[in-house]
Amino acid sequence: MNLGGEPTAEPDPLLPLPALIAGWLREQAGARSVTVHLLDPDTPVAECRDLGARLAAEPVGLLVLADGTNRVDECSPYPPDARAGALDERLRTALGEADAAALRDLDPQLCAELGVAGRAALQVIPGVVEATSGTWRSELLYSATPFGVTYHAAVWTRTP
Repeated sequence: MNLGGEPTAEPDPLLPLPALIAGWLREQAGARSVTVHLLDPDTPVAECRDLGARLAAEPVGLLVLADGTNRVDECSPYPPDARAGALDERLRTALGEADAAALRDLDPQLCAELGVAGRAALQVIPGVVEATSGTWRSELLYSATPFGVTYHAAVWTRTP
């Protein structure tokens, strides 16, 4: 899905949240357009990596919107699961240390059980990293669990 050009109407509120955020960021950055790739939560790992490799071939920026677990505590929308904290810590560390291998090795079944609906989007990152040269560094900007759902935000930058 390509979002761009001059706005002719209000954004469709039924667009998935990642598409709405990408469109909003496009406007904030003054970019002409943004292409959105929406992945099903059950997208196979190999397909995620292949998409990452294809994206790495283009001279573009990459924004990945994904969540952590939604079963951390009593405030969570689903019953707490003792495994959620460890998975969130693994995500936090991987994103904060630019550890593409840790993201590549996420277990799709465990992520599904613990509500990490953005697992597929996270597994696009290793495909990008593996298809590019240079070293990647990261900065973890945010990692918290408001209202029982964990969110992480990090910036990854490639250095030659």
